[in-house]
Amino acid sequence: MALTTAELGTTGMALTRVGFGAWAIGGGDWAVGWGPQDDDESVAAIHHAVASGVNWIDTAAVYGLGHSEEVVGRALRSLPAGERPYVFTKCGLVWDDADRATRPRRVGDPAIVRRDVESSLRRLGVERIDLYQVHWPAEDGTPLEDYWQVMVDLRAEGKVRAVGLSNHDVDQLQSAEKIGHVDSLQPPFSAIKRAAARELAWCHENGTGTIVYSPMQSGLLTGAFSAERVAALPADDWRRTGAEFTTHLDRNLALSAALEPVAQRHGVSRGAVAVAWALAWPGVTGAIVGARRPEQIDGWIAAADLALTAEDVTEIAAAIERTGAGEGPTRP
Repeated sequence: MALTTAELGTTGMALTRVGFGAWAIGGGDWAVGWGPQDDDESVAAIHHAVASGVNWIDTAAVYGLGHSEEVVGRALRSLPAGERPYVFTKCGLVWDDADRATRPRRVGDPAIVRRDVESSLRRLGVERIDLYQVHWPAEDGTPLEDYWQVMVDLRAEGKVRAVGLSNHDVDQLQSAEKIGHVDSLQPPFSAIKRAAARELAWCHENGTGTIVYSPMQSGLLTGAFSAERVAALPADDWRRTGAEFTTHLDRNLALSAALEPVAQRHGVSRGAVAVAWALAWPGVTGAIVGARRPEQIDGWIAAADLALTAEDVTEIAAAIERTGAGEGPTRP
């Protein structure tokens, strides 16, 4: 199945407008997990995404403390070489295997970045990572200039094809760009979480691709959530305590409900509308959409080719303003 594609900045990689997000398949046995997960089902979900036309996977070393990369590697090995998707992963979060419940530290030490890229290559079972990203700004005292330089060096050495930043702001992007081109940015972006609009504009102006994460706000904009479902989430699912699922839940569910008329007009799910809304912003190359089971992909795959009308965008902007959900600009 052929899906619409867009080039990721200047990398030469043409990405489908949606990619498979592999955070949840890391499992629940760590500080920011999504609850228990069956690895066979994860592999089946990846294979179904690829069969549906998706041509990239986004994971990170920290997801499941290495486990997500291992599962992605297993899925890749069972696909014919010509069908394998691009694989993106991230570094910069260091964990303690002896204390899996403690949140990982944000580290930029160049020696650790080099150690971690080798570990990711091994877990994924690939010779080169298509896009390698720094997960968060470092908090260990390493200047951005130092950890970005090693990323640029890894690109020059051929360990990785492209390098990017995740969760970095415009000032940080500008500092990195002086050292070497920032191929991509990965910010959170949804109809609820809209603060990254400034970063999207910078990327659009500077030839930097953007792959946004959580466009369905971790499931809140799919229509599948209620206060009762949040209360029933497993104890090791981070959403049990997340502000968008607790303090702001009512307004977020109201916005989700407002997406239903748009979804019905297009014959798609609310989740697909939420993803298409994020993709409508200038500079957005693609959106990372998670799945734990094959059938979940069928709920959002339509977003890959869905173009919202001006009327749709206006209706959603009015709903954002009416419900008070989130912060930031309400329309592209």
